[in-house]
Amino acid sequence: MISGRIQSCTSSSASSSSTIPHPPCLTSAARHYKFPLRLSPRALSISQRVSRNCVVPRYSSGWAEAQLSFSKSDSKHLLPVAVGALVTSNTQAIPTGPLVAEEKIGVLLLNLGGPETLEDVQPFLFNLFADPDIIRLPRLFRFLQKPLAQFISVLRAPKSKEGYASIGGGSPLRRITDAQAEELRKSLWVKNVPAKVYVGMRYWHPFTEEAIEQIKKDGITKLVVLPLYPQFSISTSGSSLRLLESIFRDDEYLVNMRHTVIPSWYQREGYIKSMANLIEKELQKFDLPEKVVIFFSAHGVPLAYVEEAGDPYKAEMEECVDLIIEELEKRKITNAYTLAYQSRVGPVEWLKPYTDETIVELGRKGVKSLLAVPISFVSEHIETLEEIDVEYKELAFESGIENWGRVPALGCEPMFISDLADAVIESLPYVGAMAVSNLEARQSLVPLGSVEELLAAYDSQRRELPPPVTVWEWGWTKSAETWNGRAAMLAVLVLLLLEVTTGEGFLHQWGVLPLFR
Repeated sequence: MISGRIQSCTSSSASSSSTIPHPPCLTSAARHYKFPLRLSPRALSISQRVSRNCVVPRYSSGWAEAQLSFSKSDSKHLLPVAVGALVTSNTQAIPTGPLVAEEKIGVLLLNLGGPETLEDVQPFLFNLFADPDIIRLPRLFRFLQKPLAQFISVLRAPKSKEGYASIGGGSPLRRITDAQAEELRKSLWVKNVPAKVYVGMRYWHPFTEEAIEQIKKDGITKLVVLPLYPQFSISTSGSSLRLLESIFRDDEYLVNMRHTVIPSWYQREGYIKSMANLIEKELQKFDLPEKVVIFFSAHGVPLAYVEEAGDPYKAEMEECVDLIIEELEKRKITNAYTLAYQSRVGPVEWLKPYTDETIVELGRKGVKSLLAVPISFVSEHIETLEEIDVEYKELAFESGIENWGRVPALGCEPMFISDLADAVIESLPYVGAMAVSNLEARQSLVPLGSVEELLAAYDSQRRELPPPVTVWEWGWTKSAETWNGRAAMLAVLVLLLLEVTTGEGFLHQWGVLPLFR
């Protein structure tokens, strides 16, 4: 057995300085800085941050001031920032009356999308893997993007269908996102902002393009783009925003429509407190709540996205966990906790530690009670309902963990929805081109900017990733089975092709294929 204080932590290794931008977190009392978004990982994190590869009992953070410097060439991407501050709502200070009197306001919620029936699974997977922000091929091999997506989607569809069948035959993501959009619309109207709320999915219906067409039909003049991903990643918010950039550039109406983007909002008070509320509620269901390890499980991204492409996802995720833990500590909840990453695909290295390996390790260390927290998800879908609730739960019991719980996704939690409405309202005075002087003067509470400016700030050089470092796993593991199966299928296809083209081989000799010369 191990106690609530687990001392098996190791110091996190410092990676070399890379372009890892960090959206601003502002409060009215915070000191403002201006800087180009070129910081080392250390500058983005909490001082003396402990490794997330281990369980830590408590965390009392001291915020570190970033080492900031900038050049004239970077000045167009400047944003005010207060490092490590929790964003609080201050909607009442914004005069909303004139903003909505003669304007048609729209809010575009961006999400991943999911297959609604089993027949949708393969085309959904094709759309997913055809996205160059999901599988980043070197420029020389870009022509293989769609053929590769077709191959992978056909190969993965049977297994994926099994997963979706186990949760009811399809993803509930669209239904939940539509409900969130309706609750957000109601909350905005209650706050005297009569806005229309639209849903745009990246890989399935309603597609982002469909939402944009409806926005144009409705004559929207001010648009707030709000990805439903708390933390920014190139592969989620970045992909959706890059698509918007291309749509906006080619449409005269959209070019003239004023808009702004809220790229990430993990630091907002309403989100943090809503997550803490759910965790506190689920802890009370255990016989010994203080002995439960809080297990934050985030969706992973390839390691190269962070180290080579400057994805801020890991830094934002770690800070998000710290903010939630600080909120729990205010409530005298000092449980041990850890962070790991799930849903890796393929043989390349992803962010570590991996969720499955961490669960096994916790069981080996004597942990008996575990509360899973799907930290990067605000809606239930395949990763929560099947991967966490079925696969990881079974793995936990097999590893010696006796008590299992899971925090539900936020869904339509009233405080969460109300805070998203506040974020939208706070952004309205700055719809249009980004003006640093105005932002600093008004001490805006959300990171703002046009789609193109935001993308330029987060992924300015559009750098290509190096060839992936293959990490093969041998033995009876899920990765090994997957890749051994793929190798076997490829070998069978090659042999079959040779038989058909040459007319010779075992299948002809056995009479399976007709003999011909």
